[in-house]
Amino acid sequence: MRLASSILVAATIAVGTLAHLHNVAVCITGRTLSNPGGTPFSPSMTYYEDYEVLVEATKCACEYYSNRNTGFKQWDRCPDCTFDPNDGYCHSEAWHIGGDEMEHYCIKYCGAQGAAAN
Repeated sequence: MRLASSILVAATIAVGTLAHLHNVAVCITGRTLSNPGGTPFSPSMTYYEDYEVLVEATKCACEYYSNRNTGFKQWDRCPDCTFDPNDGYCHSEAWHIGGDEMEHYCIKYCGAQGAAAN
């Protein structure tokens, strides 16, 4: 439950969202969309996500993902998935984490509302 670390993770999450493969992921709860300001309907109008990182759920989902072996695509296996207990996130140096797959483990098996990834 590291609200402060969610800011760091949120900055990391903003990069690479189009690829759907990630090297950092967390399980979350309490996701809200906030509007910090800017001119309405202009490029300066910005939003950001706020959420609480669930460290134990992230550890649970990371363990499930590290045991995953469902095929031959990059996200079907995560031989290098490790849970970082200091920062509370799941890490894959080789970008094996699929966002949909991580969200599935977070919600179905680990009691979170969702997942966030870079």
